[in-house]
Amino acid sequence: MIVRRETIRADVLLLLASLIWGVAFVAQQNAAKSLDALSIMAIRFLMGAAILAPLIIVRRARGVNASSPGALLWSGGLFAGLAMLIAAYLQQKGIESTTASSAGFITGLYVLFVPLIGLLFGQRVGWSAWLGVTLATVGLYLLSVSAELHMSRGDLLVLGCAVVWAIHVLIIGRYAPRCDPIELAAVQFLVTGLIAFIFMMRNGLPEWSHVSSAWMSLVYLGALAVAVAFTLQVVGQRTAPPTHAAILLSMESPFAAIAGAFLISERLSSREYLGCGLMLAGILVSQLLGRKSAKNSAQTNASL
Repeated sequence: MIVRRETIRADVLLLLASLIWGVAFVAQQNAAKSLDALSIMAIRFLMGAAILAPLIIVRRARGVNASSPGALLWSGGLFAGLAMLIAAYLQQKGIESTTASSAGFITGLYVLFVPLIGLLFGQRVGWSAWLGVTLATVGLYLLSVSAELHMSRGDLLVLGCAVVWAIHVLIIGRYAPRCDPIELAAVQFLVTGLIAFIFMMRNGLPEWSHVSSAWMSLVYLGALAVAVAFTLQVVGQRTAPPTHAAILLSMESPFAAIAGAFLISERLSSREYLGCGLMLAGILVSQLLGRKSAKNSAQTNASL
């Protein structure tokens, strides 16, 4: 019963994170009207780290810290932060030249890349994953490639971001069970924010008028999409395996489409809706059938 309660809790946290991220695509697009990608990243991730800092101080004072080894915490935070930096940059640059709906669905492809990247480490990938890849690839074509056989630069950048987000999910899955989740989240935010800030300074600080004009989007991105949602991901992945976490986190895709329709009146064509449907079907097939197959295999082995 306790295990089931922890599983449900992890699922709820991961699903809530996906909802926050889905709406964040609209906030990213709005912020991009006033600021460049590096400025947005530096502000939002440093804001996220700053929000968690007082919480960490209070938790340590109360002895709540999980006392994970410093080297493990900082190595995990460094790897996760670097992956986050690359993925967030590709996503922010890509969303400047594509729609929030398309960016949301293409980003959701990381749920397919999680098991596929496992091939590089000798992990077997079942037939359901390959079927999911096929469906998602066709869906991506319908969603992103025009009738003139042209895929926008923004879609390609977001596709690259999906690959790196898959790596990030695998990194968090490795370190989250062994580190304090709040501190691991804060360290990765700090790494991402500081590196983005250093690169941002090469072009100089953004004008205050540009920052103030996008303050609502920046607060959402920093406080909710970073400080809250990414922390929920780390906490959820303490008990949820990467592939299971990925299927829940990928629900940011339909949430992004809904947010785009309600908040900024984005509309998809019938072809694009079909593409979204196939991509979502590929995500569900690769994970749900894969989990069912693994469960049946485990039951068979147990009976032998």
